Formats: sequence, C-alpha cells, structure tokens
Amino acid sequence: MEKVKRNTVLSPEEFKAKVGNVIVTESGNCPVMPVIAMLQGKWKLQVIYELCIKEPMRFGELRKMLASVTNTALTNALKELEKDGLVNRQQFNEIPPRVEYSLTDKGRELLPVFNAIANWGLRYVP
Repeated sequence: MEKVKRNTVLSPEEFKAKVGNVIVTESGNCPVMPVIAMLQGKWKLQVIYELCIKEPMRFGELRKMLASVTNTALTNALKELEKDGLVNRQQFNEIPPRVEYSLTDKGRELLPVFNAIANWGLRYVP
C-alpha cells in the first residue's frame, strides 16, 4: 500500500487514481477523515466563515453573527480551532481587556476548499 506524505497536494485525477490503490495515512485509509474530525462541530465552520468575511473579529462580534450560539459553545469552538492552528487569538492588555480572532495561514488555506464545497452545494443541494 502506498503511504501519502503530509503536505502533498493531489489533483482530483491523481486522488481518484490513488484511492483505487488505497491511500494509507497515519490515521487510517481515508485522508479526509482527520480533516472532518478537525472541523466537526456545530459552530466551527460558521466561525471560519465569519472570519473569512471579516477579520479580525472580537468575541462579541462573532457572538452577534452567530445569534443562537451560547458563550460556552463559541468559546469551546474557538479554543479547538486555535488548538488545531486554524484560528489565531490575540489578546491586548488594555482596560477593558480586548481579544481578537483571525484566521491563521493554515486556516486561510481551507478557503478554496470551502469555496469548492459551496459551489458544489449551490449546484446540487436544493
């Protein structure tokens, strides 16, 4: 079985050809699952979307954009996104304290993927 190196970018045709040979990664035979696991959760994709539109954003701004999110749920989503290296948290030592969130370079690299998914959704999801 072929092992795919991290940071290897495959075209759709190359990916399809290699899937037939079973791709083995550190976490199993489906290289998409670790990404899905990283992004799963009700609020993570929405946080990334909001930060894509406007960054940096403060916690309160994000909270307003995601009207039905609780403070705890938003805090947890932001912490997990920060831990995974997708969101940057910058704290300013002011009174009152100010914290701003923005996408990291790693987070920005997901935007073409989200665009492709959005285009597919607009085409096939009613």
